[in-house]
Amino acid sequence: MNFTASFPTAVVILSYNSQQWHELFLPLIVSEGIGKYDVFVVDHASTQAIPSDFKAKFPSVHWMRLEENHGFAWGYHEALKQIQATFYILLSADFEVTPGWFAPLQNKMELHPEIAALQPKIRYYKEREKFEYAGAAGGFMDAWGYLFCRGRVFDSLEVDEGQYENDIEIFWASGGCLMVRATIYHQLGGLDADFFAHMEEVDLCWRIKNAGHKIAYVHNSIVFHVGGSVISYGSPQKTFYNYRNSYFLFMKNEESKKLLWLIPLRLVLDGISGIQLLLKGQWRNVWAIVRAHFSFYKHFISLLRKRKKGKLQWQTRNSIGIVDKYLIFEYFLLKRKNFNDLDIDVNKI
Repeated sequence: MNFTASFPTAVVILSYNSQQWHELFLPLIVSEGIGKYDVFVVDHASTQAIPSDFKAKFPSVHWMRLEENHGFAWGYHEALKQIQATFYILLSADFEVTPGWFAPLQNKMELHPEIAALQPKIRYYKEREKFEYAGAAGGFMDAWGYLFCRGRVFDSLEVDEGQYENDIEIFWASGGCLMVRATIYHQLGGLDADFFAHMEEVDLCWRIKNAGHKIAYVHNSIVFHVGGSVISYGSPQKTFYNYRNSYFLFMKNEESKKLLWLIPLRLVLDGISGIQLLLKGQWRNVWAIVRAHFSFYKHFISLLRKRKKGKLQWQTRNSIGIVDKYLIFEYFLLKRKNFNDLDIDVNKI
C-alpha cells in the first residue's frame, strides 16, 4: 500500500515493541504536527501489537505495518518506499520532541536547496543538560575514520552551555532524527539494509556528500533521545556493528588511495582495542570484534560491487566535516575531550 502525505513533510517513526515510548512521546509529536506535517508510525513486525484503542486516540496518524524485521535500516528502507512526500524526518520511537522543534528544520530546508539532510540539537533524555551520544550537535569524522560529534568525543558527553548555538555544515547527521529530501534519498538508494542498525545514517550521509550536497546542524530545534532502547550501549551486539560497519562505510565511500592504508591501519588498531578489552575480562566484546572482521571479509566482494555502483553518482565530493585530526592522540594522550578543545574550523550555514 502506498501513502501520500498531505503536507510536504512526513515524520516517520519506526516502531518495534515501542508502546511505552509512544505513550510518552507521541502526543506531543502529533499535536506539534497539526497543520504542519504528517505522522506515520510503522510497526516493524512487533511481537507486541499497538492496542487499537491507543491508535484510536490519534486519528490523524497513518499506521503501517511491516510483516518482517531485518533490522532498523531495512525497516526504513521498506517503509519509505511506500510514502510519498517532499521531505522525510526519520524519527526513532525513543525521541522526545519539544514545542517548536519542527519549524527551524523545515525553514532551513526550504531556504537552502543545497542542503540535502539535517539534524536538530540532540540532548540526552536521562541527563537532560547533556548532549546525546548518537548525534549531539552534529557529526564529524577524523583522518582515521573515527566518528565523533560536536558535543560528544568518544564516550565524553558535554553539558549544553550554549557553546554550539549556530547552524553549521556537518559530515553526518543522526539517524535518530534525520530530515532528508525524499528525491535525493531515493536517488542515492536510501539506507543500506546490510548495516542492520548502526552507522547506516553515516553511510547515507557520506553518499549524499559524495554526490556534492550539504548536510547541516540546526541549533534552535531541540529533541531528547533515550538511547540504547533497541541495542544497548556497550553490548557485544553494539560492539559487533560498531567495528564491522565502519569497514562497510570505508569500502563503499572512501577514496581508493586512502583505503590502501586506512583498512590495514584500522585492523591493527582494532587488535589493540581487543587486547585492552581482553585485559579487562570483556571476552564477549573481544569475540564481537573477531566476528566483525570475519563478517567484513565475507561481504568484501559485495561491498566492492556497491562501491562501483555508488561511484557512478560521485560528483564534486563534499568533504567538509572530515577533519585532519587524530582523535586517538587528541583524546587519550592530550586529554582533549570536548569538541572545542580540538580547534576545528566549522562552516556556518
